[in-house]
Amino acid sequence: MMSMNNIQNYRFVCTLTFGDIYGQIIVWLITITISLASALALMGARRPVYALATVGLVVLLSLPFLLFAFVTTLLNHIELTAVEPGTKTEPIPGNVSQQKPVQATS
Repeated sequence: MMSMNNIQNYRFVCTLTFGDIYGQIIVWLITITISLASALALMGARRPVYALATVGLVVLLSLPFLLFAFVTTLLNHIELTAVEPGTKTEPIPGNVSQQKPVQATS
């Protein structure tokens, strides 16, 4: 178990990029588009309440799956690595996952 004194000996980096979740967003947008198309098709029926219920049901049922996919993707891109006490990390412009520990000079 980590104590608050030892938390400085670890480097916490999130390497998630937009490309990692881009596919999930596209799939959800396609799902919403199909549900809206089916709602428009049902709008011509005698009871347009069914159209609104269809959209609500699709959004209600698909949102938990989208959130689960996003959260698991986020957790898979979190890195926690041990760093020796005499080192410090300096951010490198560009990709965050390329940070390397640097020896302290003081």
